[in-house]
Amino acid sequence: MPIGGAVGVDYAQLIKIYGPERAGEARYSLPECIGTTVKDVCGMPDTRHISTSFVERQNLTMRMNMRRFTRLTNAFSKKIENHCHMVALSFMHYNFSRVHQTLRVTPAMEAGLSKSVWEIADLLKLID
Repeated sequence: MPIGGAVGVDYAQLIKIYGPERAGEARYSLPECIGTTVKDVCGMPDTRHISTSFVERQNLTMRMNMRRFTRLTNAFSKKIENHCHMVALSFMHYNFSRVHQTLRVTPAMEAGLSKSVWEIADLLKLID
């Protein structure tokens, strides 16, 4: 059955299996990855392209741009609403306002969703 009504979507999950947790100073690092399993969710995904690289890169970008996603920090949101607003603002800025070096335009412009780089004022106009 298609996810969210999307037709023609090829979707699979790569599930990592981790070893035992580490002790001492290494306790803040991920345990060693000792294997993976692949689960086809829908469509006919090409097994050569099933990877966690893109989502891991996105998670790193989020942690670097929003310190509230970094462990052991005081830059956390006390209210879930504030947290959701910060995530939305960050994604809008990343995709509509920030010109990426390799693209030389914003991701939204590259995808044909926008014809120009958005200013912060353009983002603020979206707020109710």
